[in-house]
Amino acid sequence: MPYTAEISRANPSCIVILIDQSGSMEDPFGQGTAGKRKADGVADAVNRLLQNLVIKCAKSEGIRDYYHVGVLGYGDRGVGAAFTGPLAGRELVPISDIANNPARVEQCSKKVDDGAGGIIEQKIKFPIWLDPLYKGGTPMCEALRQAKRLVTDWIRQHVGCFPPIVINITDGEATDGNAEPVADEIKRLSSEDGHVLLFNLHISSSAHAAVEFPDDQSMLPDDYARLLFRMSSPLPDYMWTMVQEEGIIICEHPKGFVFNADLVSVIRFLSIGTRPSNLR
Repeated sequence: MPYTAEISRANPSCIVILIDQSGSMEDPFGQGTAGKRKADGVADAVNRLLQNLVIKCAKSEGIRDYYHVGVLGYGDRGVGAAFTGPLAGRELVPISDIANNPARVEQCSKKVDDGAGGIIEQKIKFPIWLDPLYKGGTPMCEALRQAKRLVTDWIRQHVGCFPPIVINITDGEATDGNAEPVADEIKRLSSEDGHVLLFNLHISSSAHAAVEFPDDQSMLPDDYARLLFRMSSPLPDYMWTMVQEEGIIICEHPKGFVFNADLVSVIRFLSIGTRPSNLR
């Protein structure tokens, strides 16, 4: 069965996240988070994902490099590494380097149970690795080509790895051509354990109902959503189980695609899409 390779320091995997940083990302989410800009919500979600990956890889002796992670932004400045601070300019970074090099650490409040039936606010530290950007067009085709380059090089050096995962977060159609052919090229790449997984997360200012993990493009409302659906990989069986455990009603052969995601869906999608089946 594919997607069962052990993820370890000796056999790490990689995750590449592509973030739309075009001008429309300044718009607010269409549902779920009134007034919050899409760029801010996505940056928060990706920073949270990075923190969770660090925690997942933390052991008593330190951070184990189970993953190398790349975050590429695409917008007015073309396509490039989205990390800020000490990691600026780096494309694919071991998780231990990410843990040790946030751009800064901020404080935020979190409401928690006080143990006596009440709620209190607790101050927590929140590391920041990337900041929101929103300007210019949407060079998604070039972003996908850069992701293909990174995962091709990775597989060449790690032939038996758990297949790399590419997650594309976007709210608009590519302005540099048809993204489907390069998406197909990425999905044809494979390690000995299976094909590369390409997932697409659509966020919008629309009030249209969200569609999570569909198996049929006919339930999607427009050509662009159907394009992103076709660009997406089917969910491996273990991820399908995770989606069901989240209480999401899904179809028989779901793809790794969410249409019109609100902020809650963004966070949940990133969690499911990067949760490994066999971490050691």
